[in-house]
Amino acid sequence: MSTIGFIGSGKIGGTLARLAVDAGHDVVLSNSRGPDTLRDLVTQLGPQARAATPGEAARAGDVVMVTIPLEVYRDVPVAPLRDTVVIDTMNYYPQRDGNFPELDADRTTVGELLQAHLPESLVVKAFSNIFFKHLPRSAGPPAPPTAAPSPSPVTTPPRRPPSPPSSTPSATTSTTRVPSLTAAGSAPVRRPTTPTSTRTACSPPPAGRPTPPGSPHSSTATDR
Repeated sequence: MSTIGFIGSGKIGGTLARLAVDAGHDVVLSNSRGPDTLRDLVTQLGPQARAATPGEAARAGDVVMVTIPLEVYRDVPVAPLRDTVVIDTMNYYPQRDGNFPELDADRTTVGELLQAHLPESLVVKAFSNIFFKHLPRSAGPPAPPTAAPSPSPVTTPPRRPPSPPSSTPSATTSTTRVPSLTAAGSAPVRRPTTPTSTRTACSPPPAGRPTPPGSPHSSTATDR
């Protein structure tokens, strides 16, 4: 596990140190009054905790918490924190810290002030919007890594075997041609036609039928 250095060990710092120890980390605590004033807190935290000066805590920490009043942020050691991740928990309270004109005018932020003071560190803002008593309630074991879902296998439907040839001849189906429908949905109706006579003017009348006078077939007709 890593070692976390604390510059400031008050309500926020002490609570975060206890949570860090519970998670298996070592902690190095410091404040502005000296290591001896942290003896009781170190005893409570156990063998994974020790007290030191701010410079020693800055050098010992793989990650360093800065959890002090904003009015003394310039007291944070610069050189020991080079190339170190610094977690900033500070808030601006004018009645405690005095007025910072650049903050009052919204020209910068607390985190940007600390980053400007530590130009070769990486400052991360955290734990500044939560009441210290709520921190233990929100702490918990790390979530287990979630395995990426494996892709679903592509399945090919089985081919159906060809049907065996039938031993019986297939029946012949006759189809009837249906005439196309005309307007109004009715089929044209064809009426049967009466065969017309093929007789000509020169054809003799049927047997038994009298020959009209003047007919070409009349016995009185004359050739001209």
